[in-house]
Parts: sequence; C-alpha cells; structure tokens
Amino acid sequence: MTILDHKIDFAVVLSVTKANPNGDPLNGNRPRQNYDGYGEISDVAIKRKIRNRLQDMGESIFVQSNDRKADSYSSLRERAEANTELSKMLKSKDSSNDEFAMVACKEWIDVRSFGQVFAFKGSGNKGVSVGVRGPVSIQTATSIDPIDITSMQITKSVNSEPGKDKGSDTMGMKHRVDFGLYVFYGSINTQLAEKTGFTNEDAEKIKQALITLFENDTSAARPDGSMEVHKVYWWEHKSKLGQYSSAKVHRLLEIKSNVDEPKSIDDYTIILNELDGLEVNVINGV
Repeated sequence: MTILDHKIDFAVVLSVTKANPNGDPLNGNRPRQNYDGYGEISDVAIKRKIRNRLQDMGESIFVQSNDRKADSYSSLRERAEANTELSKMLKSKDSSNDEFAMVACKEWIDVRSFGQVFAFKGSGNKGVSVGVRGPVSIQTATSIDPIDITSMQITKSVNSEPGKDKGSDTMGMKHRVDFGLYVFYGSINTQLAEKTGFTNEDAEKIKQALITLFENDTSAARPDGSMEVHKVYWWEHKSKLGQYSSAKVHRLLEIKSNVDEPKSIDDYTIILNELDGLEVNVINGV
C-alpha cells in the first residue's frame, strides 16, 4: 500500500425527503438550520456515517457508536488498551506521543483519516494526551434552498411505569424536512496523509463510503429511502499540493433550482464547470 501521493477534493449531493437528517439537541431535535433558514448537517454527523460505512466494510474503527460497536469495550480507553503496544505505552513513562500516534493510525482507519484526540487520565502523573491531525477534512452540508420543517405532536401509547390508568399521557414532538437538496465538500491533504500513513487504498475506501453513505442507516427519524446520495464528484490532482486551491475546485459545482418550491432533484439544474488539467470522476450514488 502506498501513501497518498496526490491531493483530492470531493463534493457530495444528497437529498432528504420527509426525514430529519440531523436533529439539533439544543432545539428540541429539530432539523438543523442556519439563521437564513438553510438546512445543515454537521460535519460530525457526516463523519459518523462514514465511520459506520467503513465498519460495515470490515475496517477497524476506533470511535464506534454504542449501538453498532463490534467489540465489548464500553469506552475509548478500553479499546485503546486492548491494543498491546498502546497498552504498554499507556503504562510507560518513556513512550513518545509520536510513537503512540503512529501505532493508533496503523490500527484504526478513522484515526488515520480524520485524526483523533487521545486524552486518558492515569494514576499519579501518568496519563496520555496525544492529538492526531487527519488528512480528510469535511465541511458542514448545507441545503441549496431554505428548508420547510413539518412538526407533528406524538403520544406514547403504553405506560412506562405500573399503576397508571392510561398510556397516552406523554406528549412529544417529531420533526422532519419535507424535501431538501444538500451539498457538502471535502478534501484530502497529502502532507497530513504522510504523517498518519493514509494510503491511496484508504482514499478509495472513503470514496466508496461516500457513495453508499446512507446504507444501513435506517432510524425512526430517517426511514429507508428518505436519504439519498445522488452524485459524488471526485477530483484527483496531479501533485501533492494540488493544481488548484480547494475553494476554487469546490466552486466548479453550481446547483440552481428551477422552480419556487422544489420537490425533487429533478427541479434542480446541476452545472459542473472545468479547470484546465484537472479531471473529475462523477459517480452516481447507490
């Protein structure tokens, strides 16, 4: 496996239909919006989905969600200590941060992709505080147009505790985006790839995770078929630093609505401009 030797930029166009793509816990779990009314999906939520897809592909993941974990460890520290080399370093006073980061990057694809902060307490003066910067950066997804949010009141139909006369005594709210077309951008930096050991093969796995981003991602807030990746745009530069800046590359993609109230991706026009000498691979979502 060879270390990534050329810069990569990418963009993902996705749609949301009658689903809550990313609820805001500080706002009653309503779909995230900015102050102008445009929908948002946080970069953290997107990375969570990428990790899940990589895990489905059989990759070793450090930051696993509790409902999908593939081992018996209940904390990140326990998962780190399960690695023999890292366990020795956590107990040693002489281990270096660089050595710790190198072992962690080799063990887990999400660490060498996105980076990770290892901050574990120890007895006495022992402990570890290691920061790893990953080469894969992802921006917040933003809708092309302001989104409309539908809210409905729901009730619980069973009693949680004995001794109550009726079950539908607990009220709640459920929110959804009727339709929204979102886009997010990202880049893969070769200088950081060299530090974490991120390879060309790892980049291909990230691309496949983006294409299948919402497979095996069903929930009450996101029913099957309600979230769909339509296009993945994958620009591969011919040099480590890249022929053009990421900002210039990302601006090549233009998406415009053709109607006042878009209801599907067919109501949009997608224009992909070009830059001299920079090729793009356009992949349909699965």
